[in-house]
Amino acid sequence: MPTATYTPLATVTLSSNASSVTFSSIPAIRDLVLVAACKSTGTGETFGILRFNSDSGNNYNRVQAFNSGSSPSSAAVSNETGFFGWNVPISTTSGQIIFQVMDASATDKHKTVLTRFDSASANIGVMMSAARWANTSAVSAIALTINSDQFASGSTFSLYGVIA
Repeated sequence: MPTATYTPLATVTLSSNASSVTFSSIPAIRDLVLVAACKSTGTGETFGILRFNSDSGNNYNRVQAFNSGSSPSSAAVSNETGFFGWNVPISTTSGQIIFQVMDASATDKHKTVLTRFDSASANIGVMMSAARWANTSAVSAIALTINSDQFASGSTFSLYGVIA
């Protein structure tokens, strides 16, 4: 079995606060990995939203599990307008989020996304989710937004293509 190679496609490091980050003109690569090391400008927990190809229809579904150390929990959510399942930590901490998008360039199937998250927050702790984008279009753009506040300056977002 060949060893997977991560090919850097783009990196964005915020030099000022921003409400969104977008990767556009994504080439046709089978799998994508998006790594975000980010925090918010707020003082309370907030969450990020990931969308493909500017699609804000009710085409996103996920199951997730999370644990802050003392209270494990899980949820299943259907018909969302984006992947809402990841928390952006407050400005005093930084969390790392990894999104793995399988078969991103395929046009004959829905896209599967696995997410892992470590918030460095006692309220959230760690989280994982499996999600589906109910659309057969190839992923050509990825937008990350935040539901309140902004992504803080210094937050970094890196997109990789995975070639096996």
